[in-house]
Amino acid sequence: MMNEDDFEGTLVLEQLAEIGRLEDFFQAIDADDTARATSLMMRARIDGPTIAKVVRKMNEADGEH
Repeated sequence: MMNEDDFEGTLVLEQLAEIGRLEDFFQAIDADDTARATSLMMRARIDGPTIAKVVRKMNEADGEH
């Protein structure tokens, strides 16, 4: 299961917090909603390679919660 510790101190969290969507992001992760998480990261202007890394982590963690 992925949680906030997986992203601690990262630009991902900082940029999502800047647009006020951090809670939405964690809800998307909890729901294994990669499309929603990706959409939120794109809104936060997170770069493509970073988004891909987050989605990969989500997929690897899938089913472990």
